[in-house]
Amino acid sequence: MTLTTVKALTFDTGGTILDWHTGFSRALKNTGTKYGMDKDWGHLANELRRRSLKIVLNQGKHEIPEHTFDDAHRIALDQILTEQGLSHTTDEERREIWWDAAHHFKAWPDFPPILPKLRRRFICASFTILSYRIIIDTARENGLSWDAVISCEGIGKYKVLPEAYQTAADYLQLEPDECCMIACHNFDLDAAKAVGFKTAFVRRPKEWGIESPPDPTPNPHHDIIVDDFTDLASALGVS
Repeated sequence: MTLTTVKALTFDTGGTILDWHTGFSRALKNTGTKYGMDKDWGHLANELRRRSLKIVLNQGKHEIPEHTFDDAHRIALDQILTEQGLSHTTDEERREIWWDAAHHFKAWPDFPPILPKLRRRFICASFTILSYRIIIDTARENGLSWDAVISCEGIGKYKVLPEAYQTAADYLQLEPDECCMIACHNFDLDAAKAVGFKTAFVRRPKEWGIESPPDPTPNPHHDIIVDDFTDLASALGVS
């Protein structure tokens, strides 16, 4: 399927592009091992993700946002470590999880080779609730060259507020229907579509490790539904 009016691709980045689950699981396990503790680190990584999302989503609806995604990671981690009997971990050990791990997330392997090909035809922007610094550091980590980075941190309105999507289109000097939101999450895509974006669902069945993703089944109203970024490029007419 080719979307002839689309001029920009805006990418959800946490989850769709970056494998946060592996990064957080490994960092949590490394810390736990220091203290001789054996827990379901994958489950705790997912809990860290859930809680941090709850902190940042819809920030700016009624008041100025209080937290970046880095703040959310730190706050959620503090809660989890206390609950898991790891309250005695040092600030440095905690930073290795909420900062170092997050800023060195690896990209899913299908994405880095495809991004340069997509950029030949489309503006390719990271449009994310992640902090600017996470996107900067993970781009350097994975050799990703974005045309633009649009973080809700700078907009002051976080997904899934409609103002976040409209502002992203405004920053690119495009109409919403000239933008295609790409994500593995229906909640993000549905909010973008409500503003007028085209939408593309890329499946990430292993985003949450062995746990099923919260919404693995794409809503049928999305313009493109594919299994990976190679298929997305084909659907967009990029060889």
